[in-house]
Amino acid sequence: MNWITNFVRPKIRALVQADTPDDLWVKSPATGQMIFKKDLEKNMWVCPYSGHHMRISARKRLETLFDDGEFATVELPKTPVDPLKFKDLKRYVDRVKDADAKNEDKEAIIVAHGSMGGSPVVIAAFNFSYMGGSMGTAVGEGLLTAAKLAVVQQAPLLVIPASGGARMQQGILSLMQMPRSIIAVDMVKEAGLPYVVLLTDPTTGGVSASFAMLGDLQIAEPGAMIGFAGKRVIEETIREQLPEGFQTAEYLLEHGMLDMVVHRHEMRDTLIRVFGLLMHKDPAAPVVPLVEKKAEAPAVEEPVKSEAPEGLPID
Repeated sequence: MNWITNFVRPKIRALVQADTPDDLWVKSPATGQMIFKKDLEKNMWVCPYSGHHMRISARKRLETLFDDGEFATVELPKTPVDPLKFKDLKRYVDRVKDADAKNEDKEAIIVAHGSMGGSPVVIAAFNFSYMGGSMGTAVGEGLLTAAKLAVVQQAPLLVIPASGGARMQQGILSLMQMPRSIIAVDMVKEAGLPYVVLLTDPTTGGVSASFAMLGDLQIAEPGAMIGFAGKRVIEETIREQLPEGFQTAEYLLEHGMLDMVVHRHEMRDTLIRVFGLLMHKDPAAPVVPLVEKKAEAPAVEEPVKSEAPEGLPID
């Protein structure tokens, strides 16, 4: 051991580690390649090598959709934190505290409103990083709040699920959010307003079995997993091998479950165009009335004078 090993090397290592962030690179889950984080953020968290759409937070997604990334969030009604005093390997209240500590927003859903293409829009976006985006009583309140706000503002409602399903720590109360979410959808449709669903990875369980599949238009991101139960559970139940790509957005589009699969770079422009078509039902140009042409009287043909052959008299 010498002075270089004991003194110089630790100083250099400390200097390098102090100036280098821990999250400078991100590993692509599709290819395993390391991607510079700033380049990934500029590319809207889409892998530049494979086109894989990585999961993003609800707030980042809202920033990509609203005009200039500006929006206002709505405070949701308060709900009981642990109505059943549930405990499995860990107390439910402790799981909630851990999720609160890791997330800026204190629930699995954010309700926001702003403008897209200059027109008002209400968006309810799920945050998968908060307990897997599971649907509990607070999520049910969020969907009802979003629906009421859309009706008041006479604006379309866009719901962006990213969820593993119902929050089973709330038992039957979580399952009751399925019919409550249907009530929210009916409120918007009865008001004659568009209800559009943007399905992201993953959309499963009670979420896919309720409001997530009732949109006037069903749009999904490429590669998103959409279904009820997982592939492994289904294969073990039916004891058959499922086809390749089962439950992906592309598979569902091919089999008529979706209307469109849209790349994240084109999503905002696509939604603006869709909302413009659904909200402005009047024709873009004045309607020119058709003028009926008067029926003309048929031409009367003059009688043809017959001529007798040469040398024969004509009576």
